[in-house]
Amino acid sequence: MRHRKKGKKLGRDSGHRKQTLAALSSALIEHKRIQTTLAKAKALRPFVEPLITRSKQDTTHNRKQVFRYLQDKEAIKELFGDVADQVGDRPGGYTRIIKLGQRSGDGAEMAMIELVDYNDVPPASTGSSGSRTRRGGGKGRRGSGSSTAEPDQEPPQDTEEAAESEPAEAEAAATEVETPDEAADEAAEAEEPAAEAEEPAAEADGEADDAAEDEDNEAASK
Repeated sequence: MRHRKKGKKLGRDSGHRKQTLAALSSALIEHKRIQTTLAKAKALRPFVEPLITRSKQDTTHNRKQVFRYLQDKEAIKELFGDVADQVGDRPGGYTRIIKLGQRSGDGAEMAMIELVDYNDVPPASTGSSGSRTRRGGGKGRRGSGSSTAEPDQEPPQDTEEAAESEPAEAEAAATEVETPDEAADEAAEAEEPAAEAEEPAAEADGEADDAAEDEDNEAASK
């Protein structure tokens, strides 16, 4: 029976398990986000969060106590420096675990564990303007902003084209205004075809009159 045996064995003995969690903690402090198996991520959270809490008070005693677990001077320097400043106002819950699905090789459940204060980017799919973390949108709110938002309406292009064509039409109308001389010339040109059409009709009437006179003269001579 495993009475008072808190935590997972992770398939290792106690010494190997401590070294594994120390290495994962150093990597998390350095990179602020790591990917590992879900079992290791769940075991890492209660291991690293008390160390982050100690980093809020930068004393020699706290540094020695953290060094007992991590055994990494660079990780200690980063933890009591940048990380302590970033999580200074947070009372707890410094890490977040996000499941990533199964690994293709052996089917192990994968997860990503990250420091909460180093991911303040709001989700791209939400329409809210407030700052949220990656999981701030939630399944219920996802897409709510996109369904209610209306697309921006662009001004119709017909009005712009009509506004551009009005000056051109005014210029064309101004150029088409005729002077009195030009109007008289056009009227004379229009009368010429009518006069030409009347000449054949007059010639035909003259021929008819000549024929009638010849017939009368022939009848008188007889």
